[in-house]
Amino acid sequence: MRPLIKIFFTGMFVSFVGSLPLGTLNIAAMQISVSDGIMAAMMFSMGSLLVEIVYVRLSLVAMDWIRKQEKILKALEWVTLVIVLALAASSFYAAMHPEVKKNVVLSSSLPKFVLGLVMSAVNPVQIPFWFGWSTVLFTKKVLLPRKDHYNSYIIGIGIGTFAGNCIFIFGGLLIANSISNNQHILNWIIGGIFAITAIIQLIRIIRKKDAAHNMEHPEDLIPEFEKKIIDSKN
Repeated sequence: MRPLIKIFFTGMFVSFVGSLPLGTLNIAAMQISVSDGIMAAMMFSMGSLLVEIVYVRLSLVAMDWIRKQEKILKALEWVTLVIVLALAASSFYAAMHPEVKKNVVLSSSLPKFVLGLVMSAVNPVQIPFWFGWSTVLFTKKVLLPRKDHYNSYIIGIGIGTFAGNCIFIFGGLLIANSISNNQHILNWIIGGIFAITAIIQLIRIIRKKDAAHNMEHPEDLIPEFEKKIIDSKN
């Protein structure tokens, strides 16, 4: 039972830390919590989390197949870029028109759970991330090709990602409450984050440091301090 507990906490730790850097999905969850409420943001996060779990499962059992899908990954990179640009434009529009208050993309009539599914499904960044971590954990024999290991790993990942998203969801509400009469400021900030994310995404595509590249060099995605922590647990 002890190896399963170690795998669970390893997946939870990696997922939690990996969800803390500013990204499209956690910033979107934060903005939804401000504009549509906590429950809507939770549903969005659950939708994105479900897709992440599916991607992790695929990375565990179909590594060779995923590695060969270079054209699909490249197409998803461009789709993600378009979505992030649309989110940035919507946030800037809301900032310039205080009467709007909501991001027209994130506050669309589409159910938030489905919106989370769609946005997570076309975001290929998480595929090489989990491909890299799974490869490292297999190499270090922390993770073994067994169903009980996979289940424990995935449950830990789900809890870690959800906990990380909650920081953004409730943190966004705290920020919004502190600037209650100046919500346009928050829209400017979020729009700026989305714009910077889009620029970084475009640079990676141009320099070919995209998902397809990361699939061939998964070790580049893992910070040294996280590797040392995993090593210390062995």
